[in-house]
Amino acid sequence: MDKHRTLAILILIPFTLLTGYAVMQVGYIGIFDYHRHSPAGWQVITDLVIALLLVLLWLIPDARRRGRSPWPWVALTLAAGSFGPLLYLVFAGRRGEPA
Repeated sequence: MDKHRTLAILILIPFTLLTGYAVMQVGYIGIFDYHRHSPAGWQVITDLVIALLLVLLWLIPDARRRGRSPWPWVALTLAAGSFGPLLYLVFAGRRGEPA
């Protein structure tokens, strides 16, 4: 297992637990609703959108280079944020290596 995949798994596990807890407490929409009430929240959401768009600028050509469709990963990123890129790193494999 390469270091990128290992790191992604180490981040994904606690992030999944935190996200599950947050969704249980406030619901999926509640996570976003919390941030719409102040300029500080708007900044956090804007920063997240910018960061994920930059990640997708890397992910899409990387998936194509590996002969994979990037669209499931794009859809997952748009629906679930960082889960898309993290799972891509877990399952994508290295260039020339099966996922």
